Amino acid sequence: MKIVVDAFGGDNAPLEVVEGAVLAVNKDKELTVVLTGDKDKIEKILNGRQERIEIVDAKEIISNNDSPTLAIRQKKDSSLVRAFDILKENNDVVGLVSAGSTGAVLTGAILKIGRIKGISRPALCPILPTVKPDKTVMICDSGANVDCKSEHLLHFAIMASAYSSIMSGDKNPKVALLNNGAEEHKGNELTKETYPLMQKLPINFVGNIEAREVMSGEVDVIVTDGFAGNILLKSVEGVASGMSKLIHKEAKKNIFAMIGAVMMGKFKGLKEKMDINKYGGAPFLGCKKLVVKTHGSANREIICNTIMQVVKLYENKLNEQIEKLVLEMSENDEVKA
Repeated sequence: MKIVVDAFGGDNAPLEVVEGAVLAVNKDKELTVVLTGDKDKIEKILNGRQERIEIVDAKEIISNNDSPTLAIRQKKDSSLVRAFDILKENNDVVGLVSAGSTGAVLTGAILKIGRIKGISRPALCPILPTVKPDKTVMICDSGANVDCKSEHLLHFAIMASAYSSIMSGDKNPKVALLNNGAEEHKGNELTKETYPLMQKLPINFVGNIEAREVMSGEVDVIVTDGFAGNILLKSVEGVASGMSKLIHKEAKKNIFAMIGAVMMGKFKGLKEKMDINKYGGAPFLGCKKLVVKTHGSANREIICNTIMQVVKLYENKLNEQIEKLVLEMSENDEVKA
């Protein structure tokens, strides 16, 4: 299979992106990576290491300051637009990875690739760590759709359930609805309307969950609109970053240097566990082909992890599973948002 990678998207592009692609093809001997961007610069970094790496020249770059829609429509020779064109036009290219502008990636996915039949809106679905060892939780949606209806949340639920099943190996992942209380009657109009419909989906819906329980490890998927989901995600990231700084600051005050050094080693392990980037990127669930947005500051290891994430999702037929669940949902007369 082939996966196309936007080589000039992200803070550390193109060096870390190109090196990440090299790591990926070395890890999977059946994989070919197509890099889009300035060919001369990419070849200089590769320095002859081009086995199963193809380059498509693209001289323009889409930045975070560009208007996503205008950039996708006007910067046709950009590394991201060329990547989307390759994904759309080639059957053997199964997915796309970019660390570039989130808005541009989402816009390109919608305008260039389109939605799976039956899906009302695609959604971003990042993975977060939890307090339980080797247990993660997914947030769907985390920012692609600010204003949502019940139908959208239902689609987010079935897509994220299928995604969680592949990534965790759990065939019956627990899906919860983000709310301001665990009781069924709590919430705003959207969550109150969505709750009974969720119960009728072909998934393991376990009810409402409060924000304070997000990292408890009790559920596998949390469904919400993109506005609340983005605030939740950034809050978790902010708390993790703030706690890390606070721990380092307090540790420096400790007069017992040896004890402090030991403690810092413990906290380093905690910081690594709280790093959401190590899990790869956030897929844009619901697109006809796999599109995964990884963090803008991604290094080569994260780029490699994200590419391998696409491989895993393709090999486990994520989109086919989503299509099956959408069909089951459409045939259920009780699920009418």
